[in-house]
Amino acid sequence: MAMTMTQKILAAHAGLESVKAGQLIMANLDLVLGNDITTPVAINEFKSNGFEGVFDKNKIALVMDHFVPNKDIKAAQQCKQCRLFAKSFNIKNYFDVGDMGIEHALLPEKGLVAPGDCVIGADSHTCTYGALGAFSTGVGSTDMAAGMATGKGWFKVPSAIKFNLVGELKPHVSGKDVILHIIGMIGVDGALYRSMEFSGEGLKSLSIDDRLCMANMAIEAGAKNGIFEVDEITLAYIGERVSREYTVYSADPDAEYDETYTIDLSAIESTVACPHLPENTRLARELGDVKPDQVVIGSCTNGRISDMKAAAEILKGKHVADGVRCIIIPATQSIYKECIKRGYIDIFIDAGCVVSTPTCGPCLGGYMGILAEDEIAVATTNRNFVGRMGHVTSKIYLASPEVAASSAVAGKIVDPTEL
Repeated sequence: MAMTMTQKILAAHAGLESVKAGQLIMANLDLVLGNDITTPVAINEFKSNGFEGVFDKNKIALVMDHFVPNKDIKAAQQCKQCRLFAKSFNIKNYFDVGDMGIEHALLPEKGLVAPGDCVIGADSHTCTYGALGAFSTGVGSTDMAAGMATGKGWFKVPSAIKFNLVGELKPHVSGKDVILHIIGMIGVDGALYRSMEFSGEGLKSLSIDDRLCMANMAIEAGAKNGIFEVDEITLAYIGERVSREYTVYSADPDAEYDETYTIDLSAIESTVACPHLPENTRLARELGDVKPDQVVIGSCTNGRISDMKAAAEILKGKHVADGVRCIIIPATQSIYKECIKRGYIDIFIDAGCVVSTPTCGPCLGGYMGILAEDEIAVATTNRNFVGRMGHVTSKIYLASPEVAASSAVAGKIVDPTEL
């Protein structure tokens, strides 16, 4: 039976020759992920169900990233619970203050995910790792608890949508613009419980950082997962980080897809998702009447070194506009150090920005940049729902680092080419 990339991975992990869309399976897991918000719930379920051990101390990753460093007593208690759990079961991949990072940037950086892996995480943006040719998807904390104990997860095999990428990105256009364009095209439920599979000669125009951003936001189209065909760019990234064996899966030539779209990357412009849904997209050059109070550059979507570089190149020798607060958050300690080494931190501070330790903080309205009543933010984050980053009357415009940095300087949303 012909299968997609995702179906091949799931079949292999379920010990089956083939699977088909809609089939219920039990699959072996290569990694189970949790953070400081979702892991405490999973720990409680783990204990209430009488589990006494984890399936593999090396295949669980607990990343303290949402409210870390702790913003209040409750956040401190949650992290303490995670810390004690990790210690009691000698969990190898536990990341806390000083060596943590935003989970979906940290795990690829650490080489914890490889092509062909089957990964679950108690965070909806776990689909990020599809950029590396893995099947990865978000689950609830109960499924995380079961995964930690048994090393297995159950799935309904998804059907798929194929995105054939052609052409090359124009200057100042990135993977963020591509995925916003696609979500604007198919809608926030356009890929509901389906796999978004990306392939085509246009892949060579997309860096790993572009792909990680795009796979991250597959969930914003309702997808079960996003996954990229493994190529030389993938293997070069993996080769520097992954020391274990892995398997590369490719879709069969006659694999069935619900729909197929051809996306010409050369035709994509800087794109912004307007309030209050990621599908509400417009071109940045059409939004010059929108004046942000705050700009956030970071998150699991756009906090990587290429994102920091893009922002620094725009901010160098400039200053953020009066009345604009600009918060920049490198996604991991390693990225933070590289920013220091390259002089980006000096550029950011000289431009009037504040630079934070790695954290998810403002993305989910946690801390480090909460919006007040009626305030407007331009953010490189992945969601712009009502009240997502603060007050219910605040508004969020999702954009690339290039658009966000340019808008911080201009004091209004602009295409980077207009600055």
